[in-house]
Amino acid sequence: MENLRKAFGFGGVLHADEITQVTDPFRAQSLRAGEHFFAPGDSPNQLGFVSAGVCRLYLVGREPEQEATRCFIRPHQFILDLESFHSNRPSQVGIQALTACELLVLDKRTWQQLLVEVPKLFILSKLLTEVALLNNLKDSDFLLFGTARQKYEEFVKRYPDLALCVPQHYIASYLGITPSR
Repeated sequence: MENLRKAFGFGGVLHADEITQVTDPFRAQSLRAGEHFFAPGDSPNQLGFVSAGVCRLYLVGREPEQEATRCFIRPHQFILDLESFHSNRPSQVGIQALTACELLVLDKRTWQQLLVEVPKLFILSKLLTEVALLNNLKDSDFLLFGTARQKYEEFVKRYPDLALCVPQHYIASYLGITPSR
């Protein structure tokens, strides 16, 4: 819970009592490796914070066996499908645990109530979303150029912890390369 408090303390937008008010309603949830936080087609009604473990956000192609990993979600990062969460439409993506995961989750109704009770939470949520977007763009820049080998080597250099715990076929999917068998 301490890392969640630190996340909501980002930028000094919220005071300590507001951070407590926002974080207290979060509840622990465990996912086993392979289990979904939500699957494509679901209408997610909660947001999560990864305390431990690694998840992936992925898309499904026209054929059910076609999947593309868009990003990995590591400890101390929030997880949700922002578009689906706000639009109330079924999600086009899924979030799946790649390792055993410990999450802190909050239902959408409580989140919306907190936005009313703690007005600065809206500002913080936009700030966190912007930072996450910029980090995601920066993280994926290296995917635009290079051979499969160069992309993999750069991935291992940037994310040695992920290279050790994430199955290789998900890394290959993220890198946009075909895994060798």
